[in-house]
Amino acid sequence: MIALGSDHGGYDLKKTVIEYLEEKNIPYEDFGCYDKTSCDYPEFGRAAARAVASGECEKGIVICTTGIGISMVANKIKGIRAALCTDPYSAKMTRLHNDANVLALGGGIIGKNMALEIVEVFLNTEFSQGENHIRRIGQLED
Repeated sequence: MIALGSDHGGYDLKKTVIEYLEEKNIPYEDFGCYDKTSCDYPEFGRAAARAVASGECEKGIVICTTGIGISMVANKIKGIRAALCTDPYSAKMTRLHNDANVLALGGGIIGKNMALEIVEVFLNTEFSQGENHIRRIGQLED
C-alpha cells in the first residue's frame, strides 16, 4: 500500500498520482489534504510518513508546491528516508542506493508526465542490497 499526502499546492498532482495508482491497481491510502483550500503541509506529510514508518504502508508519496517542505517533515519521522526527486534517474538511484521509502514531488515544479515517470521508476526499482549502501543507510539512523 502507498501512503499519499499533500497540501493544497500538491493537490492537483496528487490527484494525477491517484489516477495512475488506480490504473495500475496499486492500493493506496490518502492522508489528505482533500481539496485546494489553503492548508499546512506538515500535517499531511507527517501522517503519510508515519504510515510508512509504522509498516501500515510500504512506501509513501508526498507532494507540496516545491516538494521541499513536505520532504523535510517526512524525514523527521524515525525510519523515513524521503527523497525529493525531479527526474527519473534520481528516483532510480535513491531506491537503488538509499532505499528511500518516501518520494517527495513538487507539484509546482514538475509536469504531469515527468511526475508519473518518476513515480513509476520509484515504485518499480528495488533496493540494491549492496553492503556499502546498507552500511551507509545504517549511518543515517545514528
